[in-house]
Amino acid sequence: MQRKSICILTGSHLCHNPRVIKEATTLAAAGYEVEVLGAWLDPELKRKDEMLAKSACFSFRPVIDLAEKGFKRQQSRAKSKAGRLAHRLLGFENRWQLGLAVSALTKAARQSKADFFIAHSEPALWATSQFSTLNSQLGIDMEDWFSEDLLPEARKHRPLGLLKRLEHEVLSRAVYATCTSHAMADALAREYDCQPPLAIYNAFRWSDRANLDGKIKDRHDGQLPSIHWYSQALGLGRGLEDLIAALPLVEHEAEIHLRGKPAPQFLDWLRSQLTSNWRNRVFIHDLVSNEELLSRITEHDIGFAGEQKYCKSRDLTVTNKILHYLLAGLAVVASDTSGQREVAEQAPGAVYLYRAGDAQDLAGQLNQLLSSKADLAEAKEAALAAARGTFCWERQAPKLLDAVESALTLAQF
Repeated sequence: MQRKSICILTGSHLCHNPRVIKEATTLAAAGYEVEVLGAWLDPELKRKDEMLAKSACFSFRPVIDLAEKGFKRQQSRAKSKAGRLAHRLLGFENRWQLGLAVSALTKAARQSKADFFIAHSEPALWATSQFSTLNSQLGIDMEDWFSEDLLPEARKHRPLGLLKRLEHEVLSRAVYATCTSHAMADALAREYDCQPPLAIYNAFRWSDRANLDGKIKDRHDGQLPSIHWYSQALGLGRGLEDLIAALPLVEHEAEIHLRGKPAPQFLDWLRSQLTSNWRNRVFIHDLVSNEELLSRITEHDIGFAGEQKYCKSRDLTVTNKILHYLLAGLAVVASDTSGQREVAEQAPGAVYLYRAGDAQDLAGQLNQLLSSKADLAEAKEAALAAARGTFCWERQAPKLLDAVESALTLAQF
């Protein structure tokens, strides 16, 4: 029997989308022929994609290569700029606002002979909306609530009406829909009067713990407890304001380790906010490879997840960060977003919630953990138990496979 083929649409770099990598790898390991349609927009990320693709058990095909300077790059950027200008001056929302690869992705998707398609991004929403007769072959993963994402200032320049229309259309037509939390699934169902998408947590493999390197690269004083935060970008609007504001109220010594690429002026802001007794105990670290990240997180004791409620997507989602902390065996101090409350309910004893934006409440949660080695040890044990029992990819993958199998069964009729 010929293997069923699945096409995953992103229109972006592979290395920046661990959820797509996990999905594609899981489906390929289950016997499906999987192709990921992406794009190359940056030379450094292109090189990372090429390295990943060499060892992948699925195929990755960039629908357009804009990593190097040339006519195609100039043309795509000109269209994108014109699209943004049309929106700003005329209020005209258009596909060119959805990314540089939107037209190439749409063309590649139309030409694909796959048995099933799964959209994973804003340009993928547009591409799949152009399918007129493939309802039974259409799936979507709402890895973000695209029309309800980003800070208010950025949202002013977004084609929100177009995104809402695309989300409504694809969610109503698709025979397969997933998202990152039950909270988001319920909210999407209410907003678009559709079936709730299946919640699949963006967790990491429990087996990744077998590759921990056991090294200490971050910490300076092994006698002090250590608090860790990470993201691709190190900047404001990510909860770090809460953490820094809470430090003067923390009654116990600890190290603070922040990992990410600092945004412009962030380090100046940080230095201006730190009191003298904390200035020498806050450390900034460069990004590390995906393969090394879990080892570096595991060095620490407490993971900080200060997600803010500035938009529905951030409030409702469950981020990689909190799931990585659990897998690493860290106690977690997290803001009370809907998504993180959902995790806390399923990880009793591991997650200490504080009211987002309330530095005093955050300091209280940190003081409770830092004042008791026993409480800290119990929280770390509870984190590992929650990761092993629920929040690891081995627990999430069967839900994905069952849902895809059911969708493909429907597609045959």
